[in-house]
Amino acid sequence: MSRFFGEIRQVAYIVPDIEAAMAHWSSVMGIGPWYYNPRMPIKHYRGAHYEPHNSVALANAGGLQIELLQTRNDVPSMYRDFVQAGFRGVQHVAYWSEAFDADLARAQAAGFVVCMGGEVGENGRFVYFEDHSGLPGTTIELSEVAGPKSRLFKLIRDAAVDWDGQDPVRPFPDLTTL
Repeated sequence: MSRFFGEIRQVAYIVPDIEAAMAHWSSVMGIGPWYYNPRMPIKHYRGAHYEPHNSVALANAGGLQIELLQTRNDVPSMYRDFVQAGFRGVQHVAYWSEAFDADLARAQAAGFVVCMGGEVGENGRFVYFEDHSGLPGTTIELSEVAGPKSRLFKLIRDAAVDWDGQDPVRPFPDLTTL
């Protein structure tokens, strides 16, 4: 466990075909069900506003959330940069925070630099820190888990507990109703 951020809660893979990846993870690996959002809201990258088209799918393997990401256009993002550099596989790990502002301030005070971020519903902010190691897949995400996003992650975790393989891909629920 990280002494700085706590427990890694999510591992994210960049995939060339998210539908095929969900099928593989569910039928071969037995992980699911997948909650799929065809367009994830990224708001900023390196200080500029962009509208990238990235798709995301989430499922749990025990207490660890697996995220699959596919870039669907050429708009600047950390995901696009990862793919253009010729990398594939794990792009980032995520730490979850219930005290996002304080954890973000502590990280920035320690020298972490925000590179990209966005928000999923109310109390669902997320940021990625610039990676200066030069190693692929070492990006760190800090993800706020409060309100509807926290309830979404609980729904995903609970659905995986006794999943019988049926209905392997499900749409993200409307966060305003969670």
